[in-house]
Amino acid sequence: MALIAIKPGEIAAVVTSLEMLERPRPRPLPDSPLRLVRWDRPAPDKYRALFARVGAPWLWFSRLVMDEQRLVAIIHDPGVEIFAVVDPRGIEIGLLELDFRVAATCELSFVGLVPELTGQGHGRWLIAQALMRAWRRDVTRVWVHTCTLDHPHALGFYRASGFAPFARAIESFADPRLSGHLPRDAAPQIPLLDPASRR
Repeated sequence: MALIAIKPGEIAAVVTSLEMLERPRPRPLPDSPLRLVRWDRPAPDKYRALFARVGAPWLWFSRLVMDEQRLVAIIHDPGVEIFAVVDPRGIEIGLLELDFRVAATCELSFVGLVPELTGQGHGRWLIAQALMRAWRRDVTRVWVHTCTLDHPHALGFYRASGFAPFARAIESFADPRLSGHLPRDAAPQIPLLDPASRR
């Protein structure tokens, strides 16, 4: 068994994809003071700001490095639905993005809350909201992916929510902290290996 070297300045993660092939039985929605606000055709800067606020602790980077034309093509597509999670004061503290662009399928593209809300039961409320919106009449499959850079309980959480793993892959990418897309102090639990500092 050999180790696979990662290029200097890159990060690698194991990505697990999970799916749900049957509509879950109806359950009462968990209580939460939070609510979802639909963002219809959000401004790219506004979208990226919330994306980074929610995802920086886990090195979410994909939408930050994407050129604006491609980003707008996704977030303004009528097959993509974006919701901000807001607290009782109206402050945006989470993100839910549902992608219906593939027939009969909904991908939970992004599901997340700011880290300060972890462990308070709000995740159960958010996934219940996501599934309620994902399972439409013509949908026969809902899927999501998570990776080893995500919250350590994310994989177990999705499985407990009714998703079953179906694929695994290794993803490597340039560290977004080195490119300036995320602050250098983002995700301190993931070591920053700067090739320039080793010269």
